[in-house]
Amino acid sequence: MAVSATTATLTGLPRRLVQDGIIAEEACAEALESAKQAKQSLVHFLVDQQLADPRQIAIAASHEFGVPLLDLSVLEPDLEAVRSVDQKLLTKHRVMPLIRRGQRMFLAVADPTNLQAIDEIKFQTGFRIDPVVVEQDKLEEMVSKALEAVDTSMSSFDEDDFDLEGLEVSGGDEELDDEVSATDVEDAPVVRFVNKIMLDAIKRGASDIHFEPYEKMFRVRTRLDGVLNQVASPPTALAQKVCARLKVMARLDIAERRVPQDGRIKMRLSKNRAIDFRVNTCPTLFGEKVVMRILDPSSAKLGIEALGYEDHQRSLYEDALAKPYGMILVTGPTGSGKTVSLYTGLNILNTEDRNISTAEDPSEINLPGINQVNVNPRVGLTFASALKAFLRQDPDVIMVGEIRDLETAEIAIKAAQTGHLVLSTLHTNDAPRTLTRLVDMGVKPYAIATSVSLIIAQRLARRLCDSCKEVKDIPEEALLQEGFTKEDVQGGLRIYGPVGCKICNEGYKGRVGIYQVMPVSESIARIILEGGDAVQISKQAESEGVWDLRRSALQKVKDGVTGLEEINRVTIE
Repeated sequence: MAVSATTATLTGLPRRLVQDGIIAEEACAEALESAKQAKQSLVHFLVDQQLADPRQIAIAASHEFGVPLLDLSVLEPDLEAVRSVDQKLLTKHRVMPLIRRGQRMFLAVADPTNLQAIDEIKFQTGFRIDPVVVEQDKLEEMVSKALEAVDTSMSSFDEDDFDLEGLEVSGGDEELDDEVSATDVEDAPVVRFVNKIMLDAIKRGASDIHFEPYEKMFRVRTRLDGVLNQVASPPTALAQKVCARLKVMARLDIAERRVPQDGRIKMRLSKNRAIDFRVNTCPTLFGEKVVMRILDPSSAKLGIEALGYEDHQRSLYEDALAKPYGMILVTGPTGSGKTVSLYTGLNILNTEDRNISTAEDPSEINLPGINQVNVNPRVGLTFASALKAFLRQDPDVIMVGEIRDLETAEIAIKAAQTGHLVLSTLHTNDAPRTLTRLVDMGVKPYAIATSVSLIIAQRLARRLCDSCKEVKDIPEEALLQEGFTKEDVQGGLRIYGPVGCKICNEGYKGRVGIYQVMPVSESIARIILEGGDAVQISKQAESEGVWDLRRSALQKVKDGVTGLEEINRVTIE
């Protein structure tokens, strides 16, 4: 094979890339020059500009320099090895300590010619460095993941590396007891750690943060798309300091550790955006567990079309909202999206010609144009007393955060019967059980039959990532057992499942609502008046075309929005 003049001037890895047909020689020469000007390695430049496949580059480098080749996707970062190297070196050279054995360390590199990185790490650690070739894109991903994990582990905080103390957050100035001094609470590394955890949770789209102390461990978990994931494991000695810091931010009593407390934190990210956190502390065997609910006002402005209602379900909800009176109840477990559903409805109703008042515990989403009240039972401001006050203020629409007792239920129903639209929530498993739950609370059946107009039961399921979801091969018998019909199975049904990629969380990205939307028809009202149970109501609703939660979930699977594993997690067959 004839060697061109250009190829003859190339040496080492560039020459190997050209000879293996991975990149044309002219393009390689140009890339080499551009990489020098950009002060990047050739490998980084080629991958960054998508001029060559990272896998092929790694194979060529392994062959050229006789260095072992490794697939990073089969490994998890060894944080102990990462901590032994100065993080500034890892950030500068984008290399990854894989494992340490005594005085020997294996170092993942995309470019084995990066001798400066190897020498600097060898000098800093005193270890013998053995390079291992990996793919550039996977290396970048693992370096970022490992550095983030080390940052939140509290083991190697460096004040010069972070600018997290200037964040504008609310704070308190309560007196501190002897065990927790003001110096402890304002300890700079603790402040930065807490702020970073909060920022990372916001960035990832988490809904909750859990700080959990145990006898021999202290862990931090975030709930992402409805599933808890551990994000940090600080030393147990810091548990009390972290808890004290959170209590100061939420204006809670630091000295009180025997009873649960509730508070709020506002974190201002910019002039135009602030995030609220609802904070609850609860005493456990080995300290106080702190759970923070992240309240993002933008979630209430998604629009009803983004929530996941089927067309006929959406029409039923909009029709009920258009009525001047009646009661709309939203039901489901904690974290099923009830508040967002209610506020989406309030957003539709929030016009200049309506007087809207809400009573909540606490108010999670701030909406201009709506009169929002936080109930406070300690001073006598209960749901019932707030409702009574609303009825004396000429309301059009009333929203009650939750119907918890008979008094609240009776006042809300009376309001719905006397020309007001009332929205509220209840904790039941499905729509038919909501009606019998009201009866169990002591509400008269005739009052329920004449006031409740619509019940929405809901769950939240994780959405499959559109970028990586793939079709699953599932036997027909299994699909029939899941609830699909023969027509579905024989009609070319395609079931998708999660895979996982760079832009999603283990194959899922975001969540979608699964709904049972049940209008209270004359037939259902008659069953209530006759003392019927939830089973009878459910059968009547089904005969009227109301989809139960399972059928709605199966439709989401048929549409490719979510997978079978996910709907089995959130719904009952």
